[in-house]
Amino acid sequence: MKSTALTSSTNLDSSFHALSDPIRLQVLELLRSQELCVCDLSEALKINQSKLSFHLKVLKEAQIVQSTQEGRWAYYRLNLAQLIVLEEYLAQFRRCSPILPPRVCEDKT
Repeated sequence: MKSTALTSSTNLDSSFHALSDPIRLQVLELLRSQELCVCDLSEALKINQSKLSFHLKVLKEAQIVQSTQEGRWAYYRLNLAQLIVLEEYLAQFRRCSPILPPRVCEDKT
């Protein structure tokens, strides 16, 4: 059971790390409606393919995107299963945490 929790925690860590970069968030926005080729992503984001490849690798390692190779081109799409995992994780906070009023600190002077 501990190894599953560790894997899950590690996967969550890599997923949230992948989501922490503005370029990677832009990639997700572009992939929201359709699968895209690296060349189309590069053109839309106005960044070179080597820089984009780095960001796509991070997203792929975090299992947020999946790819298909067709000839010399790679096509990327969202991995909805992983996005559901992240959504369910965050929803636990909403369901299990009461909304409390802000805590007022007392001045100790």
